[in-house]
Amino acid sequence: MATASVGFKSREEHRKQQELEEARKAGLAPAEMDEEGKEINPHIPQYMSSAPWYLNADKPSLKHQRKWKVDPNYTKSWYDRGAKTFQADKYRKGACENCGAMTHKTKLCTERPRKIGAKWTNKNIAPDEKIETFDLDYDGKRDRWNGYDTAKYAEVIKRYEARDEARRNFLKEQQLKKLEKKRNKKIDEEESSDADEEDALKHDEAKADESKQMDFSKVEKRVRTTGGGSTGTVRNLRIREDTAKYLLNLDVNSAYYDPKTRSMREDPLPNADPNEKFYAGDNQYRMSGEALEFKKLNIHALQLSEKGQEEVIMQAAPSQAELLFKKYKEAKEKLKKKIQETIMEKYGNAAASVEEIPKELLFGQSEREVEYDRCGRVIKGMELSVPKSKYEEDVYINNHTSVWGSWWKDQQWGYKCCQQTIKNSYCTGVAGIEAAEEAVDLMRTNIERQAAASNDRSGPVEEKRFVTWGGDTPEDLVLDREKLAEALKKEDERKKEEKDERKRKYNVQWNDQVTPEEMEAYRMKRIHEDDPMKNLLH
Repeated sequence: MATASVGFKSREEHRKQQELEEARKAGLAPAEMDEEGKEINPHIPQYMSSAPWYLNADKPSLKHQRKWKVDPNYTKSWYDRGAKTFQADKYRKGACENCGAMTHKTKLCTERPRKIGAKWTNKNIAPDEKIETFDLDYDGKRDRWNGYDTAKYAEVIKRYEARDEARRNFLKEQQLKKLEKKRNKKIDEEESSDADEEDALKHDEAKADESKQMDFSKVEKRVRTTGGGSTGTVRNLRIREDTAKYLLNLDVNSAYYDPKTRSMREDPLPNADPNEKFYAGDNQYRMSGEALEFKKLNIHALQLSEKGQEEVIMQAAPSQAELLFKKYKEAKEKLKKKIQETIMEKYGNAAASVEEIPKELLFGQSEREVEYDRCGRVIKGMELSVPKSKYEEDVYINNHTSVWGSWWKDQQWGYKCCQQTIKNSYCTGVAGIEAAEEAVDLMRTNIERQAAASNDRSGPVEEKRFVTWGGDTPEDLVLDREKLAEALKKEDERKKEEKDERKRKYNVQWNDQVTPEEMEAYRMKRIHEDDPMKNLLH
């Protein structure tokens, strides 16, 4: 109950007041009225409806619960940026020592520091800035768009629209120039007036269809589509009468179609006749046309970065990467041309010395029949010839009657005519084959005879050591293994002394008696001049 702050009440007055409040809550008595003549809800609790004592309220009211402070002077006006007010002619006391303005101090001056300030020169005194103060409420202080003029954005829209319009006009002029050139060229070539009229009609049709061609690459916005998709962009890149990609092959296991990007990378009809199908997958376009040039450009930029020559990022600076790639191709072409000229200068040019072909043969007719399909592609008549090998074929050397590699035995290639495995060998024919077979038989016989002799021979229990190849010692000489090892060590020491004269002693005693083991050690350590491994021994 909104009551005024009154003094002491008696018990009877207090009882009557409570009865009146109960009647107002029950709707039996009219509601209490405030100063402005508005009804006060009787169900409001007393601690909310009673006014504080310091307000000295004489009449019942809920004014103390409302916003009683005066609202600040909140306006939509904002600071006038860059505005100047008064400009003095000479320096004033308390002004900025650098520029001479009274509205800020030297530390807060935003002008360039002068060599000699305005305080001492009294020249070029800067005008005072316009300083404004706004009493803003809570929301006004935090409004990031406060002071923004929406009319400024219209200038941005106008600038972009003017740019797009200029671009469309430029492209239109370029197309008209190309059509004009083609028209003039055809007029010069054709002689009849009928052809001139047809060209004019084509030119008019091209002008009429220009708006359609300009709209071909236009980006259409899609908002709240029937399919429930969100807003996006769609390009008109397919004629509506053409068959869609995903309808070319209805097999579930055929090429995958991505509905989001509208791409089908693989060939939907791989087994169809290539002369009959007009779509072979998106990968066909990736490996042809300008896509290959773009791929080479990316590879060149990556190679430059890897080699550390220049830090080129294709995505960040595409023009720089393309310019470097162009210079690289020009330098490569110059180098290739220079190498070709050097080779021609050294060895001559056989193609230039050939006599010119007569015009009768050059422009003559041919008897070869070529068949084309309805799309202009060759079906038959221009088959590619089988390429020949770059190596010489059927060339026989060194009196051979077969080529190298016509015979194979024991993991080795050879000639079939003489069965030799050495490529530069001279052919020996059938006699060479028979001699080789006899040599093999003789070797086999010698091995068998030696094995039989070693089994029949009886000797002492100690192990026998025979002399090495190339000696004049008797065949029945038997060497002691321990003495032979000792003799080999002495032979090594002797050779070391021969190499280093400093290791030879002053008192050298020579023994003229040579044992068989020492002779055998000398023969084993001796270097044979015809030994192919002699350079690897020491």
